[in-house]
Amino acid sequence: MPSGYILICTLKRRSLILSLLLLACSFLPVFSQMPIKLDIGMQQPPDSADLEYYGRKRFLPAAGTVVGFNIGLWAFDRYVQNGDFAHISLNSIKENFKHGFIWDNDKLGTNMFLHPYNGNLYYNAARSNGFNYWQSALFAIGGSAMWEMFMECEYPSTNDIIATPIGGTAIGEMAYRVSDTMIDDRTRGAERAAREAGVFLVNPMRGFTRIINGDAWRVRPTSGRVFGTPDIGMEVTGGMKIIEFRHDNVDDYKVGGTLGFTMEYGDRFEVHSTRPFDYFTVHAQLNFITHQPVLSRLNIQGRLLARELLDHHKDDLSIGLYQDYDYYDSDTISQVHSKCPYKLGVPASLGVGLMYRNRITPRLVFDADLHLNAVLLGGILSDYYDLDERNYNLGMGFSVKGGAQIIWDKERFCITLNHALYRLYTFRGYSRGTDLSKADRRTLNVMGDKSAATFGITELRAQMRIWRQVYLGLYFCHFFRGTQYRDYPDVNSSAFTQALQVIYKF
Repeated sequence: MPSGYILICTLKRRSLILSLLLLACSFLPVFSQMPIKLDIGMQQPPDSADLEYYGRKRFLPAAGTVVGFNIGLWAFDRYVQNGDFAHISLNSIKENFKHGFIWDNDKLGTNMFLHPYNGNLYYNAARSNGFNYWQSALFAIGGSAMWEMFMECEYPSTNDIIATPIGGTAIGEMAYRVSDTMIDDRTRGAERAAREAGVFLVNPMRGFTRIINGDAWRVRPTSGRVFGTPDIGMEVTGGMKIIEFRHDNVDDYKVGGTLGFTMEYGDRFEVHSTRPFDYFTVHAQLNFITHQPVLSRLNIQGRLLARELLDHHKDDLSIGLYQDYDYYDSDTISQVHSKCPYKLGVPASLGVGLMYRNRITPRLVFDADLHLNAVLLGGILSDYYDLDERNYNLGMGFSVKGGAQIIWDKERFCITLNHALYRLYTFRGYSRGTDLSKADRRTLNVMGDKSAATFGITELRAQMRIWRQVYLGLYFCHFFRGTQYRDYPDVNSSAFTQALQVIYKF
C-alpha cells in the first residue's frame, strides 16, 4: 500500500476534497513549494508615495524603449554578427506579410529560453514605466510582432509569437518583483551603486529606465519599492552532480558541479489580493559539467488569482489560477552514441492549482500541492527530427504536477517527493517519405515528427540543518520520456541525476 495513502488515513481528513487532494499528491508529487522557508525580514506594505510616483503610466518612453531595443538588437545582428536573417529590406517585410507564419527550426535554447527572455525585456519596458501585468503583456506581444514581421528576412515564426510574449510575462514579472526588493531610494554612495547594479543585472529594462529618468541616483524619503517588503524565502545550493543516461542498452554518466537558486515569494495561503504574481516560485539550476549546457533548468510558477477554500487552525486549502514556465536541457554525455538524455521547454502553460497544509502536531507539518495545466506550446526531444538547429518536436497538450513534503521540527529536517508529467502532441508533421536532409529549413512548415510524447520528472530530496542557516541536502531525480511516432518505432529512455548538496537559506 502506498505510504501516501497510509498518511491520508492517519490524518483523518474532514472532507472528500481533501482526501482526493492528498491521494493525488502521493502519486503525483513538483518543486513549487520551498521545503523549508526562512523569512528574510519583516513584511511591510508599500508607501503610498511610492505607488503614486512609480505608478504613473508613460506610454511614449515604454513604446520607444521596445522599438529602440528591437532596432538595436537588429543592428547588432546585422553589422556585428552579420547574420543572414538580419539582411532585411522592404521586399523581405512584404514577403513576411504575404507568406505568413511558419514553425521555425531554431535551437531549444533559442526558442524556449532566449525568445521568452526577450519577451521579458519588452514586458519590463512597460512595467518599469507604470503599466500593470496585463497592460505590459500587450507590449510584449507588440514587441514580438514587430520583430517577427519587420526585423528578420525569414518568415515570421508561429512558435515565437506564442513563446515570446507568454513566457516573457512569466520571466518578466518575476524579474520585476525580484528587482523591486533591491531598490532603496533612501541610500547613497557605494550601497546605492550596488543596489542599482543588482537591479540592472536582474532586470535590465528596469535598470535602464531608472538611469534614463534619473531614478538610479535620485534620493527620496521613501524606499521606492512598489511592493513594500514581501514575505520571501531564498536558498542557494552548491554541490556535486551525476548525470546518468540509459538508452539502447547503453548506460553512461558524467560528473561535475552544480549551482542552484530557489525563491518562494509571498505567502502561498494569502489569497485576499488578486494581483498576478503576489505569490510565485522560481527555481534555476546551473551545470558545471563538460559538454553540458550551463542553464540546465528554469521553473517559474506564478499565481494569477486565488480563492480560499479552507482556513482552519490546523488546515489551509486554496485554489488558484497559475501561469507556469518550465525549461529543462541537457546534451550528449555518451562516447557511444550522440543521443541527448532529455530536452523539454514549456514557455506557455496555464492551469488550476490547489495548495494544502496540515499542521499534524506543533512540530510536524504536511504540505501538498496539485496543478493541472493546459500547455499552449512546448518542445520535447525527438529521436528522428533533425533539421538545421532543431532536434526536438513542437507540440501542445497538458501537464499534471504535484508535490508532497513533511517538515519536522519547523526548520530542522524535511523530505520532499515531487513529480511532473507532461503530455505533448505534435499534430502537424511532415509527409511520409520526406527526406529531412534535403528539406528547406525556411519553408518546411511543420511541428516535427507526428507523434505523442510523455515526459515525466520525479524528484526526491531531503534537507537537514547542520549549522544555523546551512543545510546538507541529498537529491535524486528521474527523467523519463516515451514517444509514440506515426512513421517510426516508438522510443523510451531514462536519465537520472543525483547530487550531494550544501544549502544556504536566507
